[in-house]
Amino acid sequence: AKVSGVFARIGFQAATDEEALGFAECDDLDYDYRQGMRMDGVQTDDTGGEPDRGGMVEGDSHYQRDGAGPRGSQANTGTCEELGAQDKQKITAWEAGWNVTNAIQGMFVLGLPYAILHGGYLGLFLIIFAAVVCCYTGKILIACLYEENEDGERVRVRDSYVDIANACCAPRFPALGGHVVNVAQIIELVMTCILYVVVSGNLMYNSFPSLPISQKAWSVIATSALVPCAFLKSLKSVSKFSLLCSLAHFVINVLVLAYCLSRAHDWAWEKVKFYIDVKKFPISIGIIVFSYTSQIFLPSLEGNMQKPSEFHCMMEWTHIAACVLKGLFALVAYLTWADATKEVITDNLPGGIRAWVNIFLVAKALLSYPLPFFAAVEVLEKSLFQDEGRALFPNCYGSGGQLKSWGLGLRIALVIFTLLMAIFVPHFALLMGLTGSLTGAGLCFLLPSLFHLRLLWRKLLWHQVFFDVSIFVIGGVCSISGFIHSIEGLIEAFKYNIHD
Repeated sequence: AKVSGVFARIGFQAATDEEALGFAECDDLDYDYRQGMRMDGVQTDDTGGEPDRGGMVEGDSHYQRDGAGPRGSQANTGTCEELGAQDKQKITAWEAGWNVTNAIQGMFVLGLPYAILHGGYLGLFLIIFAAVVCCYTGKILIACLYEENEDGERVRVRDSYVDIANACCAPRFPALGGHVVNVAQIIELVMTCILYVVVSGNLMYNSFPSLPISQKAWSVIATSALVPCAFLKSLKSVSKFSLLCSLAHFVINVLVLAYCLSRAHDWAWEKVKFYIDVKKFPISIGIIVFSYTSQIFLPSLEGNMQKPSEFHCMMEWTHIAACVLKGLFALVAYLTWADATKEVITDNLPGGIRAWVNIFLVAKALLSYPLPFFAAVEVLEKSLFQDEGRALFPNCYGSGGQLKSWGLGLRIALVIFTLLMAIFVPHFALLMGLTGSLTGAGLCFLLPSLFHLRLLWRKLLWHQVFFDVSIFVIGGVCSISGFIHSIEGLIEAFKYNIHD
C-alpha cells in the first residue's frame, strides 16, 4: 500500500506485483460494491431461481450490469474465512490517503516557488484552485466506473481510466479512447523519468560547482547508475526503498522550511506581486497542475479499498492537506529568496547545507526512477508486444518468460533516450510545465469532465454540467497556453543559452 503511492506520481494504473505493491486481487464481499454477491459468498439468480453456490469469483472485478455475475473467471470454492482473509488484504482509507499523498507531495514540489516567482498571489490562488479541481475530477472519474442496474443500484462495470475512455468512444471507435489515454500515460511516465535525470544533474552540478564537471556530465554519471533498471523483472527489489524515499523527502522539506523560517526577518513581502508575468505565468500553471496529477491510478486505488464509500472523504482531506503544505512551502521559500528563486529551490540554499540536501535529493531521484521506468516499459510491452495477436511487434518474452536480447536492448535504449533528452533539454521547470500542460491538464481536467458529461449526461444536475463545462474550458485554455509558452521558453533558452 505504501509503494503504490509512488505509482500515483507516475500514473501507473495497474500494479503488476501484488506483494510489492500491497494491492490485493479484486475480491470484494460488499453487496453494494459487487452487485449480485452476498456476504456469505452466495450469488442470487435475478430470475428468481435457486441461488448459485459457486458464484464467488477470484481475482475478477468485471461484473455485468444486470447483476448476472462475473465474466470469464473460474469459481472459487474457498471458505468464508479464506474470503474474509482476502478482503482484509485490501487497503483502508488511511492507506489510500497515504498513496494519494505520496502522489501529490513528491519531489516536484521543489518547482512550486518558481511558479510563485512568475505568478505572485495568483500563483497561490492556483495552488488552491488546482487542488479543488483535481479533487472534484478525481471524484467524477470514479463515478464514471459505475452505472445503475434495473433495481437502481450502483454497479461497478469498469476498472480503469482506459475502460472509461473506451466506453466513451463506443460503439464507433471502441478502442480510440484507450489509445489516447495510453499515449498520454506513456508521455507522462517517460517525461517523469527525464525529469529525474535532469534534476539529478542539476542538483549535483550546483552542489559541487568547483569541480570541473558540467551538468550534462553529471547527468551521464547519474544515468550510468540507472542502466540496471533495464534488467528489472518486478518492482520487489526496489519497492522497499519507496517509504524511505518519502520520509527522506519529508525531512528535506522540513529542513528547507526551517532555514526559510530562520530568515523570516528578511522576508520580501513587497516582492509578492498582484500582477503576473503574462509570458511566463502559463508555465507556472503547468508546474502546479503537474504537481497534482494522480487521476490515472485512482480507479485502481478505489477498487482496492476495503470501503469504497470512503473514497470521497479520503480525496477531500488529502487534497486539503496538499493545498496547505504546498502553498506554505511555495510562499515561504519565495519570500526568502524573492527574485533570486531558482527552478529547483534547493539550489538557493547556502553551500554546505545545499550539498547535503541535494545529495539526499539525488539519491531519492535515482531510487524513484525505476518506478516510472518500469511502468512505461509495462505499458509499451502490453500495447505493442503482448496485445493478444493485435500487437505490432513480436513478443519480447520467450516461452519460458525470459526477456529476449532484443527486448533488453529496447529497454536500454529507453534509458539512453531519457539521458539524451536530459542532456539536450536540461530545464527542469520548463519541462515540468510542458508536461503539466500537455498531459497533466488533459488527464486531470479535460478528460474526466468530458467523460463525466458523456457517460452520465442524463443524470447530472445543472450545476454539475456547469462545473464540468467550466473545467473543460478552463483546462483547455490553460493547457494550450501553457504548452505554447513552455515551447517558447525552451526555444528562448536554447537561443540565448540560458541555463536557469
